[in-house]
Amino acid sequence: MALVTVSDSRTVASDENARFLKKAIEDKGHRVSGYFLVKDEPKQISGICEKLCRSKAQIILINGGTGISQRDSTFDVVSKKLEKTLTGFGEIFRMLSYKEIGSAAMMSRAVAGTYKNKVLIVTPGSPHAVRLAWAKLIQPQLQHLAWEITR
Repeated sequence: MALVTVSDSRTVASDENARFLKKAIEDKGHRVSGYFLVKDEPKQISGICEKLCRSKAQIILINGGTGISQRDSTFDVVSKKLEKTLTGFGEIFRMLSYKEIGSAAMMSRAVAGTYKNKVLIVTPGSPHAVRLAWAKLIQPQLQHLAWEITR
């Protein structure tokens, strides 16, 4: 599994999401094969996706850049790459998020799907959103996603 944080303001030292996900993944007996922090620049996001799709990681977790501000470009870059979209991921994430934050959940462009025999999962960059997505959607299906992508 590989982790990517997309942020113009975070540093490796301040990346709470990466620390949380690395520990959560390893606690479940999985291995994090790579971690990258990139700016919210389409070329950087696309480049890291291509690099990781040539790696051994089966699942790539990307957080950040899913909002609607001018700088938010993760969804735009990744969604164009997806060969098969897991539409339920975004739908369920927004439903779960709505229960916690209300109508602001509609501004999330969380998305997941497959690309070059990898599963790409994109979540908002807020620590709460990352934890919600991990606990309710990603972690419960991690084994199944890894199995499905390799068969």
